[in-house]
Amino acid sequence: MTEKIQARTAASPLVVAAQGGRPSRTPVWFMRQAGRSLPEYRKLREGIAMLDSCMRPDLVAEITLQPVRRHGVDAAILFSDIVLPLKAIGVDLDIKPGIGPVVAEPVRTLADVERIPEMTRDAVGFIDEAVAIITAELGETPLIGFAGAPFTLASYLIEGGPSRNHELTKAFMLSQPDVWDALLGRLAEISTTFLQVQIDAGASAVQLFDSWAGALSKATYETSVLPHSTRIFEAIGDAVPKIHFGVGTSLLLPSMGAAGADVVGVDWRTPLDQATRELGPSYAVQGNLDPAVLFADWPVIEREVRRILAEGQAAPGHIFNLGHGVLPSTDPDVLTRVVDLVHRVSEG
Repeated sequence: MTEKIQARTAASPLVVAAQGGRPSRTPVWFMRQAGRSLPEYRKLREGIAMLDSCMRPDLVAEITLQPVRRHGVDAAILFSDIVLPLKAIGVDLDIKPGIGPVVAEPVRTLADVERIPEMTRDAVGFIDEAVAIITAELGETPLIGFAGAPFTLASYLIEGGPSRNHELTKAFMLSQPDVWDALLGRLAEISTTFLQVQIDAGASAVQLFDSWAGALSKATYETSVLPHSTRIFEAIGDAVPKIHFGVGTSLLLPSMGAAGADVVGVDWRTPLDQATRELGPSYAVQGNLDPAVLFADWPVIEREVRRILAEGQAAPGHIFNLGHGVLPSTDPDVLTRVVDLVHRVSEG
């Protein structure tokens, strides 16, 4: 299966760039491109809870494909959520509108960790059906699969929901290091299985989101988090390119690359040429337009897009993206114009 996946998309701009090559144009996709900025998405999701929609193959496929049709991006990303695997195996959680993931019984002890079920492929069997629909329409355009990294998933489980300071998570990590390792080990297994299911079903690349890793010092990240993310990348192997992304991770970029990524996602705070100097020649980069720039006048947006494309030339490969996800009130037509601009400038 994997060989067929690679053959289908091997020459696509995204796969070439992710492997450190120079495609005919700089590939572009947007984190959260399938979502609230699209009116067709909002219409389709009316009356359907977020996680429920992530488990319906027909909705997953349609929502995944919407931004590809509208914007002409160079990759689709599977419509899902980083907490979906936890929900699928029976963890009592939900995504509350305006809040985010909320966990009914936060993890506090080793007994709580041991109650987290193991992930089985059958628990996410709906992925196979959804990906079959998606890849049939995508043809040579890659599908990106994704999962949450252990630290970010652990922060939701321990805090009970989103947190600004991650104080309970950090206290847990420092006060109960053995229990912390047990928790992240279990989460690494869950994310590994979830990614492998997506790869086997047809994904041509994967991204590991460690959204909140930027809350950590470099020393803490390397001691308490990096080994578990490394396990995931090692377990899924080299069948498809691997992207590693976090927010506020300027000081962690070399470490995040060392976890086993082919591509390091860079948020808008760090210029791509500077990130490349820190990473060295072994990694492609992804990013990194500030999502807020999309609300500026077009000449400002064009200037910033051109700057980022120029800075990205310093890396072995560059995938154009935002420095984080598309904001809900973003004008979809602006996203389409950015895709066209990236293609025109890079092809020229």
